[in-house]
Amino acid sequence: MGHEINIFNEELINDFMEFMIVERAYSHNTIVSYRTDLNQFVDYLIRDKHDCQLTTRINKVSNKEFKSFFEHISNLGYKNSTRARKIATLKSFFSYLHTEGLSEFDPTYAISSISRPFSLPGILKIEEIKKLLESPIEHSIGDIALRDFAILHLAYASGLRVSELVNLDIRDIDIESGSVRCVGKGSKERIVPVHKKAIDSIDNYLKLARPFLIKNHHTQSLFVNKFGKRMTRQGFWLMAKKHATINGFGKKFSPHTLRHSFASHLLEGGAPLRHVQELLGHASISTTQLYTHLNNQFVKEEYENAHPSAHKFIKTI
Repeated sequence: MGHEINIFNEELINDFMEFMIVERAYSHNTIVSYRTDLNQFVDYLIRDKHDCQLTTRINKVSNKEFKSFFEHISNLGYKNSTRARKIATLKSFFSYLHTEGLSEFDPTYAISSISRPFSLPGILKIEEIKKLLESPIEHSIGDIALRDFAILHLAYASGLRVSELVNLDIRDIDIESGSVRCVGKGSKERIVPVHKKAIDSIDNYLKLARPFLIKNHHTQSLFVNKFGKRMTRQGFWLMAKKHATINGFGKKFSPHTLRHSFASHLLEGGAPLRHVQELLGHASISTTQLYTHLNNQFVKEEYENAHPSAHKFIKTI
């Protein structure tokens, strides 16, 4: 190749980010993380080479320098999952440059990816779900109680991501058909059926609470805060966490606990994996299969807790 591409060219990195958004449908949070990872690598090269003029060029970045960088981030004590993402960022970036003809070779080709640790999302037992869903009526008052009652019921009935929940507008709820329309990752739209109790809770909220919460605001947001503005992800998290804590399971509660529980309970009840994949809006069924592993672990734990000889038996096999 007759010319060299400056790794520090912001336009080049922006082109890569656009590629990841458009072609790979990566989320905003992932893109932010990728940009942070690339900046960290650039900063490392500057310090390592004392190159304050930013003259390091793509054709001069070697496999040895990548290995040195990976040793560096390992020494910083990052979690395995974080190191895996940083490696994935750089491999994606330099593979992109090579594929686009912007570099003669991919210097990360010999760098092995780190296997991310297999982790199971937390779920609530059905008894705990019931306590959480009824908690707003018992521990909140007025319009806020009806709103929280409705959004928690919808979250568990639909399995929507928190961002999808709070971005819903009134037009996205079909009371008559009992369904909700949402736009998920990659701007993909899906229709999710919602059971009657959740629909009724939304109908009551729309008629009895929302008009008083929005006051003089003109908004199409389905769920609003006490100031009449769209409920935020942070607002939902604080509300849900509060009710989980009140009922004694706050420590194992996360923003997507209701989504995880929705998926797990459907599979536990015999729903086909493909159907659950569609409801969750997963692009790949391998992501949905995580919940089959979760159910296997759940069954094992229930067995160990319930069988009088479980501990003794398991130790001998």
